[in-house]
Amino acid sequence: MLFFKSTLKNRMIAVLGIIGALQTGIIGLVAWSYLTNALSDQIGQRALKVAQTIAAMPSVVLAVENEDTTFLNELSYQLAKTNNARFIVIGNRHGIRLAHPNQKKIGLSMADDDGDDNAPALIAGEGYISKAEGSLGLTMRGKAPIFDLTGEQVVGVVSVGYLLDQVDATIHRYSTVLLLVIGLMIVGSIIVAIIIASRFKQAIFGLEPEQIAQLVEEQDATLQSIREGVIAVNREGIITTLNKKAIETLGIDQSNAAVGQHISSVLPESGMLSIIESGEPQFDREIWLNGRAMIVNRLPLKIDAEITGVVSSFRPKNEVDLVSQKLSRIQTLADSLRSQAHEYSNKLHTIAGLIQLGANEEALNIIGHETEVHQALIRQLMDNIQDPLIAGCLLGKYSRAREMGLLLTVEKESHLDFIDNALPKEQLVSGLGNLIDNALEATLNHKGSGGTVSVSITDIGNDLIFEVEDQGGGITKAERDQVFEKGYSSKTGDEHGIGLHLVKQLVNQWGGSITIDSSMGKGSRFTLYLPKSSSALTGRQL
Repeated sequence: MLFFKSTLKNRMIAVLGIIGALQTGIIGLVAWSYLTNALSDQIGQRALKVAQTIAAMPSVVLAVENEDTTFLNELSYQLAKTNNARFIVIGNRHGIRLAHPNQKKIGLSMADDDGDDNAPALIAGEGYISKAEGSLGLTMRGKAPIFDLTGEQVVGVVSVGYLLDQVDATIHRYSTVLLLVIGLMIVGSIIVAIIIASRFKQAIFGLEPEQIAQLVEEQDATLQSIREGVIAVNREGIITTLNKKAIETLGIDQSNAAVGQHISSVLPESGMLSIIESGEPQFDREIWLNGRAMIVNRLPLKIDAEITGVVSSFRPKNEVDLVSQKLSRIQTLADSLRSQAHEYSNKLHTIAGLIQLGANEEALNIIGHETEVHQALIRQLMDNIQDPLIAGCLLGKYSRAREMGLLLTVEKESHLDFIDNALPKEQLVSGLGNLIDNALEATLNHKGSGGTVSVSITDIGNDLIFEVEDQGGGITKAERDQVFEKGYSSKTGDEHGIGLHLVKQLVNQWGGSITIDSSMGKGSRFTLYLPKSSSALTGRQL
């Protein structure tokens, strides 16, 4: 239990260290066994070669046939010393010793206490290697038959032996090196385990497995609970994440698991793969998908500055539009009420002063005039401007102009039917409002109080046309492109340089155009052309 409660790094070090130690131990045992067997086999082969060499010597053949024990004992002693053999024993065809390091064993049978059978050599005439406990101890022996000079009949046998304690001594000489290598391998395995565990812990941002599991569950719950659709793909375009809202919004068949499929098979016209190539994020992009307008954000996923995928969040534009329309209406209403409150506060003070002075007729004239002008504008807007959002915007800007000491007029020929709900009306209100605000400020700065701003609206033909004309100082040709840049303004202050930039964004998104006619010292006219059909907004990709 303590093992599972320890940190991931310690667990990995322990597991990898144990595995490395086991592997090293097994390799060491295999090497030890191989070395032992190899040395034993090498000594056995050496013993056999020496035995075969001695058995082939003519002098040995003649001495065996004549049973010359003196010659054979002297020769075997010299040859054993020369070849570092523990013993060389020579016997006749019956297995009786003719030469032996122990003179007392001469004349006795080799099978009595040699612990080995000489039959393969004496009967079959074959040389062989054996390990046996003989009269001189446990030895590795090589035995070879001695043939007569004709090479046809076996006349004796030669046995050359090396004690196995020589093998142990050789292995002991190598054991220190072998154990040192095994120890170094175990230490190396532990060091490698520490390095791998550290790199792995770093790759998972220092989190423990339990923390990762909890984080995955939390993120999945968060992903499924948000009201925006979310879809993510890896670098190859394979879908890795898809929440329930995305399935509902995109109308994906839930019976087929979209995760694991290529994005092109689920959304053939997806633009997510282009983000992998460019690496540039996209925010608040308006697209059309399956006949529905969407607001989309796309962000590249990066690890160590390398793009590994793309995540896209989106929601139907009508949801955003609904909130924006409410906010636009509230803002328009607030501006109108504020302007009217300020304007009528001044009017009421004037009327109150006239009444106190007894100028009742003048007070009634002011009241009648204000009511007549305001009602006339309201009737004009109600008759000619069918969209209440646009009409409310114009009414609010009229009050704003009065507050600034200016006059906002709406051309009598202006006409506007209801606008297609698929079109971004809240953006249109914002754009028109920004054009009017810009004209009011330009007129006030150049002409001062008493200036006029004129607005004309028409929907004849395939376009919506909005004209806003001011009495400002005019715009030079060099400035006509710059005025739409974000932050550019001839006025000081952080709140300037935004309005016309938003208008230009509206034009780009809606697929329209805007022109500027200006005369220096006389004023400027901005003409905004926007298509009435929503088809200009189609063709964009998720």
